[in-house]
Amino acid sequence: MRHSNDPITLSLFDLLKAGPGPSSSHTIGPMAAGADFAGRAAALAPDIQAAAGGLRVRLLGSLSATGKGHGTGPAVVGGLTGCAPDACAPSLLRRAADPRASLFLTLPKGRNIPLGPQSIEYGPVRHKHPFNNTLIIELLDAPYPPVRTGSDSPAYDAGDKGRRLPPPDGTGQVQACTDAAVDIGNVLFSMEYYSTGGGFIRWKGMKREKQRRPPHPYADMKAFKARCAESGLGLDELLIENETALTGERPEDIVAKLDKMLAIMRDTVLRGCSAAGTLPGSIGLRRKAAVLHERARSLAPFDRALCLFNAYAYAAAEENAAGGLIVTAPTCGASGVVPAVLMFMEEQLGLDLKARRRGLAAAALIGFIAKHNAGIAGAEVGCQGEIGVASAMAAAMLAHARGFSVQVVENAAEIALEHHLGLTCDPVGGYVQIPCIERNAVGAITAYNAALIACNENPVSHKVSYDEVLRAMAEIGRDMNAKYKETAAGGLAVCLVEC
Repeated sequence: MRHSNDPITLSLFDLLKAGPGPSSSHTIGPMAAGADFAGRAAALAPDIQAAAGGLRVRLLGSLSATGKGHGTGPAVVGGLTGCAPDACAPSLLRRAADPRASLFLTLPKGRNIPLGPQSIEYGPVRHKHPFNNTLIIELLDAPYPPVRTGSDSPAYDAGDKGRRLPPPDGTGQVQACTDAAVDIGNVLFSMEYYSTGGGFIRWKGMKREKQRRPPHPYADMKAFKARCAESGLGLDELLIENETALTGERPEDIVAKLDKMLAIMRDTVLRGCSAAGTLPGSIGLRRKAAVLHERARSLAPFDRALCLFNAYAYAAAEENAAGGLIVTAPTCGASGVVPAVLMFMEEQLGLDLKARRRGLAAAALIGFIAKHNAGIAGAEVGCQGEIGVASAMAAAMLAHARGFSVQVVENAAEIALEHHLGLTCDPVGGYVQIPCIERNAVGAITAYNAALIACNENPVSHKVSYDEVLRAMAEIGRDMNAKYKETAAGGLAVCLVEC
């Protein structure tokens, strides 16, 4: 939730990346943190590795509040086994949630450390760390959870009174220790990570790497339009030139990777449209995409097209909720919007691969600028930064794919985001299901309508810029009460239960 004059140096594939659902900030980010910790632990001095006996993960903020519904614990554990998000099979996350599974942090110069849901401690929602989604991973010299003394009493240290501890049954559910707490031994090595949305992570003491400077630097939409005018390049051409300079990859390799992201999103929609049954978790929510897709056949042409559009969005969002492979665009929770519009562009509008690829580059631009100047994490700015930004990305994608100017692309993104301002992130039960799945469908339809308006109005009559609406989103995010930012402590998350 900040504006920076530094140029945007993100790769297209930092924003658009494949990984398991249901949440980029709660699943992909923590998994990446776990994998990073595993690499660092394997490089520790041999005497430290040899002394290691246990590992503890503390989840704070929104990661604690809704981490169980979002699969945060299994994601961290999966990462600690050395698995990266884009290589994660759903079966690994299922094993990581099972306290009986044999999973380990591998230490080449020491013994392997057992991992499981019992390794996770759910800490306070309110804390003083710089980012809401904070996790602390500690390598200990004693087993964790600690061995309890007596029949059911922990070994205590009076200084730890009131800490939350895992019970001895290995379920990973926390309990409050009111009289005493266990001695966890000594911390041999620890890292404090921050999951900042979209699968991005940072850590305490992280130093900014020296980046290659893009040939066409920009920090906001105004500057981007200026670079296009100066260079004479089209939107996607400019982005690919920047990508080549930043990553060292050849343009043809960048195009191939964009096509891979398009293919993954298409496959996600197709899987979701053919799947049935109930989504994981206690809500008992049944999938709807296949039903919508089937019933669309019997509808009149206009209703058929809209029903299919909704089915595409439901399909990808339901796959995300089930922990399937998705593409963050810009997040997991909003990963149904862009794929739905892409599928509609292909199936209903007949736009070819080249047009869809060009459009995806425009979507990335809109996501870049939002992340750089406001935020894309529900825990930071609410759902306006997830579904709202996804809708803006999809609107821009459609406008650019149809050959409209950069100004029209900006107008489409602005319209879509403007009408998501103030949207709260209030997942029922902490699951990325209600209202998230339906919001993906509504966001996709809004994106189409925003592009339709922008492509048919007089561009010079448009009054609000994308940069201005992002400033509004950032201000609203700062002022939004924490209970409406992915904590499941307010809004629909509470009212649905109460009603």
